[in-house]
Amino acid sequence: MVVVRVLFWASLAGIVWTHIGYPFAAALLAKLRPRKVRKADVTPSVTAIIPAHDEESVIAARLDNLLALDYPAQQLEILVVSDGSTDRTDEIVEQYAPRVRLLALPRGGKLAALNRAVGESTREVVAFSDANSSWAPDALRKLVRNLADENVAYVCGKLRLERPDGTNREGVYWRYELWLRESESALGSITGGNGSIYAVRRTDYVAHRFGQDLGLPDAMVKRGKRAVYEPEAIATEKPASNLEDEYRRKVRMFPWAWQHMFEGRMLAGVGPLYFFELFSHRVLRYTSGLLHLVLLGSSIALAGEGLIYQVVLGLQLVWLALAALGRLRVRVPGAGIAYYYFLVTWATIAALVSYLRFGVSPHWERAEGVR
Repeated sequence: MVVVRVLFWASLAGIVWTHIGYPFAAALLAKLRPRKVRKADVTPSVTAIIPAHDEESVIAARLDNLLALDYPAQQLEILVVSDGSTDRTDEIVEQYAPRVRLLALPRGGKLAALNRAVGESTREVVAFSDANSSWAPDALRKLVRNLADENVAYVCGKLRLERPDGTNREGVYWRYELWLRESESALGSITGGNGSIYAVRRTDYVAHRFGQDLGLPDAMVKRGKRAVYEPEAIATEKPASNLEDEYRRKVRMFPWAWQHMFEGRMLAGVGPLYFFELFSHRVLRYTSGLLHLVLLGSSIALAGEGLIYQVVLGLQLVWLALAALGRLRVRVPGAGIAYYYFLVTWATIAALVSYLRFGVSPHWERAEGVR
């Protein structure tokens, strides 16, 4: 039973630390030793890159939004890289010439398209967004002011999830994640961004085969630079129409995280503080599904060994029961959050199985619920 007890306490500690202990520790450390960014109201030349695959329903609105940004027109180039679109995406983009440039490529995947698009730019900064995002008028200015600090190479903005009527749909989990991102940025560098709004100094951009959201911040730190978060640079998107759609989206996304962990040498070549951030936030978070399975199995095996094991097992069973009620849309306090957490946790396992069986597909499929 010694091994089972070790597994029980290790899995319990990992789950509690990554979800509760680490966020509060990071917030405390950020207050004790904040590392400020030397911002300035600068307007470097920028190429705004929009990857698109069959985005005819949203691409015109995206381009109108970018063209209306409060940024000097002569300093902003807009480049749509079309990854083998088969609908009217290319035709619509061409109607915006010469203010918008189209780079039409055969289908090769989002990451390959982004790498090729950066190679087409001669501007100081490359900024990225999704075709279904919308930026606040001052979003680009707020992003690039961080790049006035020569130590900053990557900056990620804040994504807000809103319905078309403007109703805010940011869940508790997303607000918690942004709070943690702000703490990590104050410590030195964030461990992940999002594809809706981020910018990189072009000379610091690293073309690789791993996902941008995790790969670029990690690569910047390994180059001796910072990857920071700018909460005043706002992008908005529609949220997933339901939790099941969000689950499917995460199952498509998480294989990139597993690839970065297994093949990208994520933890190699970073200092102790960033190693601490990566391990606590990313490694433990993405293995949380496995940790939960270990905790459940060891709790069952140890249920007759003492009260603590019975209490932990009971809490897990209550959580699973609440998640089941949430799945059935029964209005019970906590059921929705329990179901969301169950789906996100199970998505890490489903994504790991997918990665081990099939690897990572270079292609991405549009999530219709967020268009």
